[in-house]
Amino acid sequence: MSASTTVTIRLEPAIKDRLDRLATVTHRSKSFLAADAIREYVELNEWQIRETQAALAEANAGEFASDAEAQAVFRKWDADAA
Repeated sequence: MSASTTVTIRLEPAIKDRLDRLATVTHRSKSFLAADAIREYVELNEWQIRETQAALAEANAGEFASDAEAQAVFRKWDADAA
């Protein structure tokens, strides 16, 4: 098991009750579920920030799709929707 540290958080009573029920039905500790949720949240937000920064770098470098490329994508999705 990897090292861990303690973090204290405040929850709305309704969220705590839901966490209690989830821990019971999944046979997991509330700490495990909270740590897993925080890990997923951090990973998702880090990914979004990386992608946003990469997109901004591409835009600042003038790396855009041509009009023809954009129209081809629009036509593809319009045809798939039919």
